[in-house]
Amino acid sequence: MKQPLTITKLKKMKQNGEPISMLTAYDYPAAKLAEEAEIDIILVGDSLGNVVLGYDTTIPVTLDDMVYHSRMVARGATNTFIVTDMPFMTYHLGKETTLRNAARIMQEGHAHAVKLEGGAEIAEEVAALVRAGIPVMGHIGLTPQSVHQLGGYRVQGKLEKEAQRLIDDAKALEAAGAFSIVLELVTEPLAEAITSALSIPTIGIGAGRGCDGQVLVYHDILQYASPYHEKRMVKTYADIGTTIRNAISAYVSDVKTREFPQQEHAFPMEPELLQRLYGSGGESQASVDSTVKQPLKQQLNAPSADAVKGGGQS
Repeated sequence: MKQPLTITKLKKMKQNGEPISMLTAYDYPAAKLAEEAEIDIILVGDSLGNVVLGYDTTIPVTLDDMVYHSRMVARGATNTFIVTDMPFMTYHLGKETTLRNAARIMQEGHAHAVKLEGGAEIAEEVAALVRAGIPVMGHIGLTPQSVHQLGGYRVQGKLEKEAQRLIDDAKALEAAGAFSIVLELVTEPLAEAITSALSIPTIGIGAGRGCDGQVLVYHDILQYASPYHEKRMVKTYADIGTTIRNAISAYVSDVKTREFPQQEHAFPMEPELLQRLYGSGGESQASVDSTVKQPLKQQLNAPSADAVKGGGQS
């Protein structure tokens, strides 16, 4: 049986140069399939706001949403390390609030760790979580919860001042006790520099080849969306969206043309039982078939033989 990773094992993977695989999942079947494929880490990302809940951004996602989906994933992937995002404004509000919200994700959502977006400005909250025994994964670069402040989904670290800030943020998170950091939409040279400067693993998404691991969104690698929008940072491995659409379309066609269901999809009944229910001795099979085909409501509303004999009297 596959053994779940631990923080200690993850750090050893970095030391040994063994790449770390991480994928999002938001429900039981996706988590189960990811575990069967031997993914290292499952991220219950607040990206579920975009790909599952239909929002334009991750900002509307609530703590209840994350707990609910994390719990489903935990049931599906019982032997995989699960990290769950803390959604918008469930931290940044002081250590006590951060601890209370993270505790819900751990206790009710059954996650093994939480992920927070931000750098030096959340270092104290990260340190408080770690002191309380809650493992923390950091997330810098493009931070979707701050997309409006960042001016949209753009690559981070192109300017010297911006690049230095990201390096400082990564070091601050490491010093606060984070066990790993996601680098999203960061220039490849900067991601390599940050990775080299840290003793903890980096997980890249749109951050190039120099990170210790990679993470992508479940729906992106499978093109499980309609319409699907190509992303430069994503490699797709299957077109499940088209497969699902075609399968549903074929089902609709079969129903409309009465190709489904066929005899093999139905359940027969013993002829003797049919006779007892709908007919008596001399009735032909055609008569029985005719009775069976009557609408159920009509059969139920028909007067019984006793009622007819008695003229309906009580």
